[in-house]
Amino acid sequence: MNNIKVDFSIKDLEHLTGIKAHTIRIWEKRYNLLSPNRTDTNIRTYNIESFQKLLNISYLNNNGYKISKIASLKEEEIPIKVREIASQNKVENHAINAFKMSMINFDQALFYNTYNSLTESKTFSEIFYTVFIPLLEDIGLLWQTDTITPAHEHFLSVHIKQKILLNIEKIQLLDPKPNTKTFVLFLPDSEIHDIGLLFVNYQLRSKGYHTIFLGESVPMKSLVDLHKFFDEITFLSYFTIYPDENNIDSYLEEFYTLLLKEKNSKLLLLGYRISSLKPENLPKNISIFTSIENLVKEI
Repeated sequence: MNNIKVDFSIKDLEHLTGIKAHTIRIWEKRYNLLSPNRTDTNIRTYNIESFQKLLNISYLNNNGYKISKIASLKEEEIPIKVREIASQNKVENHAINAFKMSMINFDQALFYNTYNSLTESKTFSEIFYTVFIPLLEDIGLLWQTDTITPAHEHFLSVHIKQKILLNIEKIQLLDPKPNTKTFVLFLPDSEIHDIGLLFVNYQLRSKGYHTIFLGESVPMKSLVDLHKFFDEITFLSYFTIYPDENNIDSYLEEFYTLLLKEKNSKLLLLGYRISSLKPENLPKNISIFTSIENLVKEI
């Protein structure tokens, strides 16, 4: 466990595992599945072993094991049963739990071992869609509820980005399709969440498109120079935090005037911030997508 001591509240466990605090208390009292410590004010606290055990219990329960049956298992039998089911069944939930454990413990070996086991049966795209996207959604909620720290989020994000970059590098030398369109991928000023954009870059490159990846926090005016090199550009961006709800309309108006209005170009958008936009109110050459998968299918 890397000798990292972490104490969790019952609310932390609820956020990390998806099991309601009320249910956790019942499992403790009725089945003696967990043994929390108590503070001086009688508040439950749980160690890292309790967290791992609860993840395993949840996994077995979601795969058809009744709680009474799980409670009858010896302590060392629970992870064995989890591994048996994971080897026979879908591995996504088990992998997500393992990645969470690697994050909580800053355990790089567990991250890489889990990832390598997934590559034995899944393509990188399948891993990203079925494991990394749900995992990142969970992590976002955990960060918002103070269950984890920014250090935990950064640990996981850096390792996922490394895998995306490694897979991009494998296809980087492939020549684009003849006469293919040019995609310019960028994040607006102050936006630094680039995992989604990196994966889109991987998907476009794997389809043979020419891409120019500019990355995070790109000033809008610096994009104008690209029209000197390419007649037709498909700009693509991911709005996670910025521009915020109060500024997104003015940002798009300025972008349209500066980069699209008199050009044979368009803008494709993804991310949380686009949820406030209505497609019918946008110019024809600005399109929004609810997921990376939908965007890739349409291109």
